[in-house]
Amino acid sequence: MFERLFRLSEHGTNARTELLAGVTTFLTMAYIIFVNPEILSSTGMDKDAVFVATCLAAALGSLIMAFVANWPIGMAPGMGLNAFFAFTVVGALGYTWQQALGAVFISGVIFIFITITGIRRWLIAGIPPSLRSAITAGIGLFLAIIALSSSGIVVAHPATHITLGDLTLPNALYTILGFFIIAALDALRVRGAILLGILAVTLLSMALGHNSFTGLMAAPPSLAPTFMQLDIMGALHTGIVHVILVLVLVEVFDATGTMIGVAKRAGLVSEGRPGRLDRALFADSTAIVAGSMLGTSSTTAYAESAAGVQAGGRTGLTALTVAILFLLALFFSPLAGSVPAYATAPALLYVAGLMLREFTEIVWDDISEATPAALTALVMPFTYSIANGLAFGFISYVVLKVITGRWRELHPASVIVAALFIIKFAFFPE
Repeated sequence: MFERLFRLSEHGTNARTELLAGVTTFLTMAYIIFVNPEILSSTGMDKDAVFVATCLAAALGSLIMAFVANWPIGMAPGMGLNAFFAFTVVGALGYTWQQALGAVFISGVIFIFITITGIRRWLIAGIPPSLRSAITAGIGLFLAIIALSSSGIVVAHPATHITLGDLTLPNALYTILGFFIIAALDALRVRGAILLGILAVTLLSMALGHNSFTGLMAAPPSLAPTFMQLDIMGALHTGIVHVILVLVLVEVFDATGTMIGVAKRAGLVSEGRPGRLDRALFADSTAIVAGSMLGTSSTTAYAESAAGVQAGGRTGLTALTVAILFLLALFFSPLAGSVPAYATAPALLYVAGLMLREFTEIVWDDISEATPAALTALVMPFTYSIANGLAFGFISYVVLKVITGRWRELHPASVIVAALFIIKFAFFPE
């Protein structure tokens, strides 16, 4: 059956290798079942329902990837996008989480449209590599400031805006310890380092009396508090066009870059041979729509899938294994509810550090490339907004290319995106 569905022999693999690769991928990305509910519950969403939505969205997205694209890529609500949802759209801009889910749904529909019509490929080709790298690095900095502030390592200060917090407090100490556990385990190439770090801090805090144990396994909680709670008309009426634009742009770059990178490592695509990339792109765009209905932020392809590819994963059977394991995770909701914020903060901080690797891809010798890239990355954490970072980056890129006489290097896609952000600042400043 597996041979018929996934053409294992054609890809030079077997069922045992694919199953092992699926387990490996799941262990490296399972931290999202603890981190995502913690982040989204800050908007007022029911934490237990978000846990269920996270598991179901990851399972559904991975299933679609398995059977539509036959690629070994796991899907789940994306890091960075969940922070944008919670801390920018709801926290800073003041929209309800229902309207934010409506915006995610609309972005997913747009995503499907631009994927089917080929506009997505045109957009990707038109956005300069320096800005693509800066977007990823900037989101990393954004995650870092969230992790450092939520753990009390960085706190507000009336004169300097931010300063170092009290590092003798339990929250800060647990975060520091968790970070070193994750970094050490990852350096030693231990599978599931991030997940193990989260669990280690959680268990230690319970043993020392700073946290309470609410159980290990139980029937899955109700999804009702978030299921089909998206407010599409509310999102449209409140005019959060710029939010939808940012969601689409980040989804385009993040998901596409991840999929191409993982697929290249697996030998599924090469220069001039896109393989089943179109199907994979369609799979992740439909997963966004489904995730918004379940009650979670945008679902995307996970770079951690590279761990499964390294273990030999080459087909959709790897993704199917990931999906099944996320479904089994539904029965561990009491454990997820016991994980405190200071246990997930180290995971956010470590993922942030990994994302900063993208700085090496920026051409720093070219001012017209480096300056917009730097602005993109810096503005995100300092204005607490991924949207503002994108806006500063695209606008400055177009302006610098024009005034330096290099306007011929501009792709229409970059100009259009910059113009949209200028219109947003001019007519919709809030």
